[in-house]
Amino acid sequence: MVHLKDKPEYVDISAPFTPKPKYGHLSEKTPEFVAAEPAIAAAHSQLWALPDFPTFRRTAGDRDAPMPPGAPDRYHTVATELLQFRARDGYEVELKVYRSPSVRPGATLVYRMHGGGFAVGGHEVDGIENVYAAMNPDIVVVSVGYRLAPEFKFPIPVEDCYDGLLWCKENSKTLGINPEKIIVAGSSAGGNLAPVLAIMARDDGITGIVAQVIHFPTVCHPKFFPRDKYEFGSYIQNEENCVLSARRMEVFLDAYNPDPEPDHRHSPLLAASLKGLPPALIQCAGVDILRDEGFAYGEALQEAGVDVEVFGYKGVPHCFPALIPTHPSTSTFYDRYNAFLMRHASSSA
Repeated sequence: MVHLKDKPEYVDISAPFTPKPKYGHLSEKTPEFVAAEPAIAAAHSQLWALPDFPTFRRTAGDRDAPMPPGAPDRYHTVATELLQFRARDGYEVELKVYRSPSVRPGATLVYRMHGGGFAVGGHEVDGIENVYAAMNPDIVVVSVGYRLAPEFKFPIPVEDCYDGLLWCKENSKTLGINPEKIIVAGSSAGGNLAPVLAIMARDDGITGIVAQVIHFPTVCHPKFFPRDKYEFGSYIQNEENCVLSARRMEVFLDAYNPDPEPDHRHSPLLAASLKGLPPALIQCAGVDILRDEGFAYGEALQEAGVDVEVFGYKGVPHCFPALIPTHPSTSTFYDRYNAFLMRHASSSA
């Protein structure tokens, strides 16, 4: 089975703990999560019982994500195709393009980096968000199938995503997008890669990123989290969460970056400056070890003068909309996501 540590290494769970004052109350589970928790725990435990991450990936697969109750039929509203681009080392990286049959010329690109702890997952981990975005005729979604750890450690996944972004800009006519209207987006590990790309693009003078969507993000390695500046209780408070426990998170982190040093390319919260970054939407879950990272990044962006919307959902786990589609907060989550895209997306039509 995937080896787990006996206890988390990057936080002290033996010390007395009191929920933190600002966000600790968000860990009180909702009845809907309590009811769904045994089934969620069983499904995740089966995957973590597999011998290694490659087997985990093959078993989980990348089947088309089913849309939530009441959502339009994805196969009537969005078409997909697979493309490839050549990364800087010559490796062929897959892209999955989502677009409406009625998409308008010069659409905004939503450039998506999927979740999965940098080690598992594929395009359809965030398939629901991709389909919702592509239903907008002013948007084309491109999901990048970046290489995964432990076979491909940091910074290769970052470089794949960055190279894919540049390829999309260079091939804007093929994609039918405006290369100066790009929204970077991601959940979980993708919620790390999206803000990392926004910072790298700013620093390198790459234009066109107009907004960023950051869901359930990990934005700072726990070894380097500035605990003197931002509240950091969720890693301990939610450390036995059935979706993403602290021990499971550390397996992902160690596979991705086994010898970390402070670097904004894996911990965007550590960037020397966040000034001049595009507007951001941050959504996080109350019963998630990563909850306080999302709030911390929101606070850091606000301090830097960036327009940011931050929403925390009480009583639900990491990436809850895909896990509990009937939860009352799920529709609110997608409504806020779609509304943010509507405000920042346009076409040349």
